[in-house]
Amino acid sequence: MTEPPGKNTFSEDPELVRLEALSNLMDNQFRIPGTDWRFGLDGIVGLIPYVGDMAGFVVSGFLMRTMVKKGASPLLMLRMMFNYIVDAVVGIVPFVGDLFDFGFKANRRNVNLLKAYYADGKIKPNATRSVAFLGLLFFALFMVLIWLVWKLAALVLSWAWTAMEGI
Repeated sequence: MTEPPGKNTFSEDPELVRLEALSNLMDNQFRIPGTDWRFGLDGIVGLIPYVGDMAGFVVSGFLMRTMVKKGASPLLMLRMMFNYIVDAVVGIVPFVGDLFDFGFKANRRNVNLLKAYYADGKIKPNATRSVAFLGLLFFALFMVLIWLVWKLAALVLSWAWTAMEGI
């Protein structure tokens, strides 16, 4: 069993401070002047077709690793992974995925889930037994995402080639 983090864990633990900072950078770093609407690098990098979505998914993996290291429960880790999967799968859809990236903010959602998980101050189980399983699941999902991007790119190129032949 790991000891529960104190109420000020996110302000005292350097690793969690970095996690909070990375989450803010990816999801909330910039604000549109005159509005409360915030966005981060995840939305900006996501504008680069396919590559941006993969990069965001990899950064999300680093955030997930830190959360796992801090002892998140298997159920919480699955919830966090679901957020990343939704962000990655919807993110590969041209235009719609880009808009979705600016609003969904998977990294911020996951940091908030982790904060809420530790808010009660109770002892939390050690998460090391779930890490291998979730790592393999994350890798498998990453491979599926690469396959989907490949298929989508092939479809778009096929469509473009057919359209050009008609000209």
